[in-house]
Amino acid sequence: MSKQINTAHIIGLGAIGGTYASIMTKHNKASLKVIVDARRKALLTEKGLTVNGTRHDFDYICPEEADKAAELVLIAVKAHQLDEAIAAIKPFAGRDTVIMSLLNGISSEETIAHSLDTGKILHAFCVGIDALKEGQSIRYSTSGKIVFGDKEHNKAAELEAVRSFFDKTGLPYQIPNDIMREMWWKFLMNIGFNQTSAILRAPYGVYKNVKEIRELMFDAASEVLPLAKKEGINLTESDIRAYFDIIDKFLPEGKTSMLQDVEAGRKTEVESFAMAVMELGKKHHIPTPVNAVLYKMIRVIEQNYPKS
Repeated sequence: MSKQINTAHIIGLGAIGGTYASIMTKHNKASLKVIVDARRKALLTEKGLTVNGTRHDFDYICPEEADKAAELVLIAVKAHQLDEAIAAIKPFAGRDTVIMSLLNGISSEETIAHSLDTGKILHAFCVGIDALKEGQSIRYSTSGKIVFGDKEHNKAAELEAVRSFFDKTGLPYQIPNDIMREMWWKFLMNIGFNQTSAILRAPYGVYKNVKEIRELMFDAASEVLPLAKKEGINLTESDIRAYFDIIDKFLPEGKTSMLQDVEAGRKTEVESFAMAVMELGKKHHIPTPVNAVLYKMIRVIEQNYPKS
């Protein structure tokens, strides 16, 4: 019997979550419910969320209002918010609920599986999106795509159901043959791109015009290559170079999510990036000096935010 998804639930209305929520509800508001707490629900109900100049008033639902299991849950929060998000989606997670995390890094699915004893997890991430959020407003020129797949190759029905739902709602996506290799490729780029942009306060245009920042990005990302090999993932220097083509298509004034976090004085995802590389380096006895420096620099930046 085929599985069908008619409505998704999403938690997280940042640049990525808000962009994809606006796309999913463009033709049918009933295709999405947004999971929020009561305080956030009141704020969003009053002010809405503006995406590319259009106000959106989504169907907001609190965890205590859950009355049945969700068909699909998309998690679009930051890494340090994951535990809180898992607690919020628990009332919506049933045996057949498909759960997809759009978080950066390579470990959120493991955390979700450990915390929830129900649901079907598909591995996923998003790439190529240049959304920028300021207050209750999001703007983007390219929505990128959600890349997802079935790591264990035993969830064909769930995979097809998500594909059909994304087709129906207009969400851009890709289903690769090897989702884990693609996730590590995105991790590779987060290591080089997000972190250097946050430290140097560099929007996308800087990467188009300054040779040295591209070299620094390459050096940081290169430390991932031998670690990936040890973990059974085949990545090469050409995978790093391929990402420059993506960056060059972004608006010059656009910014990475980590740079947006730093400018807003928010916690970054450095633990999912540089620290993860350092821990893998210790595990496999491979030095990671560039990421060790990047980690310390970002932690200094975080601890030197202006006091509110």
